[in-house]
Amino acid sequence: MKLLKIALVVLVMLVNLVIAPPSWADPNYQENPDYIEVTKTLKNLLSNAQGTIPEDVQRQISELKFQKDAIKSGLNWGQCRNETGGNLAIYGTGSEESEESEKSLIQFLADGQTTPEQWDCQGVYFPGDVKVSGLEKTGAVAIKVMDGTQLLVKKDPDSSELKLNLPSVTIVNPEESNWLIPNISQAFVDSRIPNQFSGGDNG
Repeated sequence: MKLLKIALVVLVMLVNLVIAPPSWADPNYQENPDYIEVTKTLKNLLSNAQGTIPEDVQRQISELKFQKDAIKSGLNWGQCRNETGGNLAIYGTGSEESEESEKSLIQFLADGQTTPEQWDCQGVYFPGDVKVSGLEKTGAVAIKVMDGTQLLVKKDPDSSELKLNLPSVTIVNPEESNWLIPNISQAFVDSRIPNQFSGGDNG
């Protein structure tokens, strides 16, 4: 009888593990704008993929699947690191506890600085006079940093172009977002006093 009770308890625990979602997962991940965007892009890629899928498309599909898993796990912030030699203009809402948590504001990340954990770096602004390797642009642009992503922006010492550690990026459409995308120079960005970010590795 005692053995039967133990077996029953073990069975209930196993069923609970299989059926119940992990307690650390974000129950609202399906409402996350990044999750919606990644899911939509992935669906479009998969529906257009017929026959042999090119290697670059297959890589993009794999990266999007990883991105979905990262968001589903509850990681709802992105992180940015600046190794450009100057200031980096970034978009962020701050921590979840911040009064500005719903607003995407431009802030300035000093050279060698990383946004701290839980501080959501949502994107990066590049002035029109800055060249970014692999990014075709004719003026100022903003790129999106997906949740669960660590973005590194680094200056190439040979070409002076900025390089990103991401294989592909999403350019923000100013008509479809509330992000401010001003027409300013990198010299103006460099003239700003960098924000002081609390916590994390800022050295």
